[in-house]
Amino acid sequence: MKITERGQVTIPKALRDRFGLHPEVEVELVPGKNGVLIQKRSRKGHPVDAVYGVLHRPGDSDAYVEEVRGR
Repeated sequence: MKITERGQVTIPKALRDRFGLHPEVEVELVPGKNGVLIQKRSRKGHPVDAVYGVLHRPGDSDAYVEEVRGR
């Protein structure tokens, strides 16, 4: 496999089918110790990102829970 002048490579069909790399699927290039890893970009964020910062709210957790419950 060669890189074109425009920096493009062709992923063989067997690999595209095996890993679900269909048109419009986003991928990312991850540098590694022995080369570059191509992996599908997840549409969902990491589960930790969804709750990041929640624990740094001002006040205590009991008051927050009461506020959320409408009490």
